[in-house]
Amino acid sequence: MAKRIFDVLVSCLLLVAASPLLLLAALGIRLFSPGPILYRAPRVGLDGVPFAMHKLRTMHVEQGPDASVITRPGDARVFRFGRLLRATKIDELPQLVDILRGHMSWVGPRPEDPRIVERHFTREYRQTLRVLPGLTSPGNLYNYTHEELLLADDDPEVAYVTRVLPIKMALERVYVARASFGYDLCILLRTLCILGGLALGKRRFADPPELAQAERRGWIGARAASR
Repeated sequence: MAKRIFDVLVSCLLLVAASPLLLLAALGIRLFSPGPILYRAPRVGLDGVPFAMHKLRTMHVEQGPDASVITRPGDARVFRFGRLLRATKIDELPQLVDILRGHMSWVGPRPEDPRIVERHFTREYRQTLRVLPGLTSPGNLYNYTHEELLLADDDPEVAYVTRVLPIKMALERVYVARASFGYDLCILLRTLCILGGLALGKRRFADPPELAQAERRGWIGARAASR
């Protein structure tokens, strides 16, 4: 109950505070790339139920029939203003509406594309579908800080499935095992610290504490993510 109250109150306050920023972002998208302001990303939510996760559009509309579901660093599909939105995470602000609608929470396993879930989720990975997906999570934070290393590959989807997904799922499973309102607040604080560091140009971050916990549980190879 405390988690839901927190989600609703903070989301409402932040939506009001961020409304001028969202308006400027919408104008920028219109100027730099023709097409809709919002992108409705298909995702898998609580108990495997699909939903549309909302983001500010950062990619050109025309991408071709074989466009990857994974965005690699320097992806040519992202237009110039879109890169700024992604770097500052402003593109994620519309997900506050998804939180208000009850499809997401502030903290929870980051929702995946249905194709990734269908093709690559094991029985163990599906444990992360037992709780509401979130705007931030241990796995998502790790992706923020290690994206360039983990997705440095000619095929971003192969790189994601082989290098990112096992680590991300191990960290998300740690979250599910430990989930509590107090733990959520700690992850939110870490999110603010990491975003602040990225804004100031920091590029190297310590491994998250969940990584060692996942290693002890045998969910990931020792220091696999650091190699």
